[in-house]
Amino acid sequence: MAISYEKAGVNLEAGYEVVRRIKQHVASTARKGSMGGIGSFGGMFDLSALGVKEPVLVSGTDGVGTKLKIAFALDKHDTIGIDAVAMCVNDVLAQGAEPLFFLDYVALGHNVPEKVEAIVAGVAEGCRQAGCALVGGETAEMPGMYAGDEYDIAGYTTGVVEKSKLIDGSKVSVGDVLVGIASSGVHSNGFSLVRKIVRDNGLSYEDTIPEFGGRRLGEVLLTPTRIYVKQVLDVIRRCDVHAVAHITGGGFDENIPRVLHDGQGIEINEGTWEILPVFRMLEKWGSIPHREMFNIFNMGIGMVLVMSPEEADVAISTLSSHGEKASVIGKVTATEGVCIR
Repeated sequence: MAISYEKAGVNLEAGYEVVRRIKQHVASTARKGSMGGIGSFGGMFDLSALGVKEPVLVSGTDGVGTKLKIAFALDKHDTIGIDAVAMCVNDVLAQGAEPLFFLDYVALGHNVPEKVEAIVAGVAEGCRQAGCALVGGETAEMPGMYAGDEYDIAGYTTGVVEKSKLIDGSKVSVGDVLVGIASSGVHSNGFSLVRKIVRDNGLSYEDTIPEFGGRRLGEVLLTPTRIYVKQVLDVIRRCDVHAVAHITGGGFDENIPRVLHDGQGIEINEGTWEILPVFRMLEKWGSIPHREMFNIFNMGIGMVLVMSPEEADVAISTLSSHGEKASVIGKVTATEGVCIR
């Protein structure tokens, strides 16, 4: 036992216990192409097992941001890993790529194996939802860098798409429609403002809110980010999807224009989807101008698919078969900018 290291605040034995605890969670994410197991210095994946003729690898990395502060406040850590996976896999999905594998990085002030297991169990659940393998990761105990009960988590994923099927927005045309897929809540963006609103109103994450069916405020805000991988890949197989936009930080104004050409804009028809109660409450509590809400939050739409009007019904029907709420929320126009009617 490394007694000197433990005196400095790092418990190697706790690290070994973490590895023992998370093995079952990692194993549950195995998929075609998975190689090896936890414990190797590098995670491996056999790309040749997929039979892709002209593979293009698409990679993404992200974190969860200050949503973690709410997990700390409630001492609830079993869903935050889903958020870490979602933020990465939904991004590579925007190019039409199927996520293959995922790695996580957890840095914490004090290694509590039960807490780390809960975090990694969430990561594994996210990987199962996305159909990707958890092939490795790192847990770093860093006393003095983080408070004893706090941590940070980041993730990385690589996906693959046939070169001929890469979605790059080149097909987007004026008159294309926007099929919006419902979000599960705030997802993992805008939480610095959310936390300020809660603080300024003297609220507690333990408060029960009638508009949320009596659920605790913190539980509503911790609702995991929706993972859209299997559903959207099914749509891509059935329809000619011109572009995909993941609605993250910057809301509608920043993310949808990223898939447009110069001279193009979008027109959004408010009322064609449900704006979730959490956004109504944040707008009210924060005295935020209604239009500004669309420039900060996802407002109930987590992913947007751009396609010709003739394809929309098939896309919506396919998404519905996966249990998703989807609708045509707008269209591509010849006027630059984002117009919300």
